Amino acid sequence: MDAARERPDRAGQHPEPRTAVQTIDGGEIPYLSYEGSGPPLMFLHATGFLPWLWHPLARDLAPRYRVLAPYFCDHREATPEDGGLSWLTLARDLAEFAAALHLDRPFLVGHSMGATVLTLANAVYGLAARGMVLIEPIFLPQDFYRLKITVDQHPLAAKAIKRRDHWPSVAAAGDYLRSRSLFRNWDGEMTELYIKYGTRSGDGGGAQLTCSPQREAALFMGGMRYDPWPELAKVVCPVLVLEGAESDNRHFIDLRRATSMFPRGEHRMIAGAGHLIPMERPREVMEIIRGFCDRLRD
Repeated sequence: MDAARERPDRAGQHPEPRTAVQTIDGGEIPYLSYEGSGPPLMFLHATGFLPWLWHPLARDLAPRYRVLAPYFCDHREATPEDGGLSWLTLARDLAEFAAALHLDRPFLVGHSMGATVLTLANAVYGLAARGMVLIEPIFLPQDFYRLKITVDQHPLAAKAIKRRDHWPSVAAAGDYLRSRSLFRNWDGEMTELYIKYGTRSGDGGGAQLTCSPQREAALFMGGMRYDPWPELAKVVCPVLVLEGAESDNRHFIDLRRATSMFPRGEHRMIAGAGHLIPMERPREVMEIIRGFCDRLRD
């Protein structure tokens, strides 16, 4: 995370967020903060990604909302070979983070891992929310949570830990990343934000990923350690679940069933989008979030 600064963004219309660090029990959580006079709204990113990918959404939601986006990658020590970092631990950290910042019933918006973590923070650790938007949450089939698998047996952790992590320059990293199929359907600004903030100066020069392959794999492994399904009925606030019509996760994650288990759940399919909906459709997702939150404001 870069040092705090205030300057116009590329459009010259919005200030950059303030960057800060919040100490919790056992670690320090970096976060982005956008000032606003309205209720707090907290974003949480997907595995291996970063809070700057919320910037195109957050800048348009502030100052109507006070927007915060924490970074969950390396604030706790964990190794994938030892089972990784449990998402239940991350949920506790998120609840503690919100309490330390005195957030009063924030709106919660999460993508993938982030959506699951904030669900657990609400249901298990009492992080009260005005409403939640869950974008492609990871609610695996329950049998998966009973499996004991190694890193090489986990399809995502095994891929993450082998991810290329060093380039001779940021420019070389950008060229490589733009060539990958992962970014094929991304909004252009999102790709540039990932290249700028998702890489950092490497040891001995060059550039490397901000969230290392080892850390990313530890997060993927940690997602297997706690079954969230029994907790869904405990989420009493309104919940909007967004699913990408072209998401590969639809083959094994039943988000319609998950939505039906929330007492006040609503499901919406995003046509033409894959798992990475916020990166592919940032403007559309921002409008959905704004409409959802505006209806629930006190």
